[in-house]
This record gives sequence, C-alpha cells and structure tokens, in this order.
Amino acid sequence: MFFPIQVASPRDIFNRATECALPVPRQQEVPELMASHGSTDPVTWARRLKRLRTFVRWLQQFEPDTEVPDDTVFGRMPGRKAPHIYSEQEIIDLLASARRLGPASSLRGVIFETLFGLIASTGLRIGEALSLKNADVDLKTGMLNIHLTKFGKSRQVPVHPSTLEALRQYRLRRDLAGESYSDDTAFFVNSRGRLHGLPLGDHQVHRVFGELRRQLGWPNRGSHHAARIHDLRHTFVVRRIVQWHAQGVDIDQAMLSLSTYIGHAMVTNTYWYLSAVPELMALAAGRFEAYMSQAEAGDE
Repeated sequence: MFFPIQVASPRDIFNRATECALPVPRQQEVPELMASHGSTDPVTWARRLKRLRTFVRWLQQFEPDTEVPDDTVFGRMPGRKAPHIYSEQEIIDLLASARRLGPASSLRGVIFETLFGLIASTGLRIGEALSLKNADVDLKTGMLNIHLTKFGKSRQVPVHPSTLEALRQYRLRRDLAGESYSDDTAFFVNSRGRLHGLPLGDHQVHRVFGELRRQLGWPNRGSHHAARIHDLRHTFVVRRIVQWHAQGVDIDQAMLSLSTYIGHAMVTNTYWYLSAVPELMALAAGRFEAYMSQAEAGDE
C-alpha cells in the first residue's frame, strides 16, 4: 500500500523552524512585535532578530515579497565583553578565603572552596556544578556526568587526579557531618539555617563570591563590572590554550576536544577566545611573526 506524501511548503517549514505561526513582520511592525512578546530589552531582540533574518532570507527565495527586517531595527548588537582572566595567585587566594568562611564548626568553608575549585579546574558553568547530584560524581573513575545543560546537551567531564582527591575529601567530610548521601541528593548542599541540607542556590553562591571578591580587592582586568564566577570558566579555557601553545600543540586539532569538554554548542564559540583575550592574542601574534620570519628566510 502506498501512502500519499505531503510536501510542506516553504512557509510551513519556516513556521516550524521558528516555532512561530505568525506572519513574518514588516519592518515597521517589528518594534510593536517586541512590545507585545515578553522582553523589551533591545539587545535580547537584536539577538532574536539575528537568528530570524537567516530564515527570512531563505524564505525570500520562495516568496519574493518577504521583507527582511534590517539588522539595525533594535540597534547594533554589542560585542562580547572581554572576561577577567584570573592569575594563579588570585585563584589560590579565592580558595583560601573560601576555606576560612565560618562558622568554624560548619561545612560552609569546605563547600565553597570545593565548588569554586571545581569550576576553576574543569571550566564548568556555575549552573552545571550546582546541578550535580551524588550519582553524577563518580569518585572511583573521576568522571562527572553533566545532564541537559545550556544547549540541552549532556556530556561526561573527566577531572584531574588532584581535583578528584579534593572531591573525595569534600564528600567524606560532608557525609561524616550527617548530610544525606543518597544518589539523588545534591552534591553541593547548604550547611546551616532553614536551608540546611537543601541544594546550594545560585543567588547564595554569587552573594558569597561577591563578599570574597570585595575582601580580596582584585583589580578588574575585564570589561564587565567586576570579576565574576563565570570568569573562572574563561580562565580555564585560556590557561589550557596557553599551555598548548607552550607545548607546541596543534591548536586547530585540539580545539574541538576543548569545545566538547566545556560544552560549547559550536567550536566557533571556543575560537572566540583567540581574538578576545589579550594573553592569547599576544601568543597568536608571536607565532604568526615566527611563521613569517621562516617564510621570508625561505624566500631569500
């Protein structure tokens, strides 16, 4: 038996791809659309428009009257801001300060020391670290299981032996303190007050980090208002690439592995560091100069 095949029209494909049954807006209709659909932040809508324009240009091949909204309707999208790249001493000082968090009899210090240390040594996003459950942290093999993260993807993250040992020590102290050790319990938990035993929260972690940052008085070397937790992730990537440069590793060959390890959806997001971080720009420039010197020597 043969079944008739229904071929979707370009318009149907467009609507499904953009998850929107609305007609493509005309140039003058775009601001009104923004006001009636959630966020009124021009930057948010500029990002949405950037994605939409790709589909609209494709649709225009089949429906010539389709108008492609100008990419300046909401203003130019700002470029990505340069991160604060932590020095090794700054990370050491951060972990030492976290370790001293009181009260002395609580687990608070070791919880935050381990959390910040894990992010610094693996490049995890803060949300990924806080979402870890006991079952996700394999203390035998040194493997973290990261589930359905920013782009709906899951991955496994192997950790360095020194990081694994720190995780083991934290888990031992946490369990001895009487916290729940079932597989579905959060790996990082609150240690006091009405939230005792509950998963550590994002707002609480950022508040504690802000207090430590003020105590340590770091100079801000990034374009954001101050050094951030997320900059530990950026620092991990930069330090890895710097080490590869020093070791003479083929960066292009290694970049895909790094992109997968840190959970980037596209390898281009990882290559961004090469053009945005001064430390890496200097290394890349140095290698280019060496290459040109060799090429010129060969021409003589």
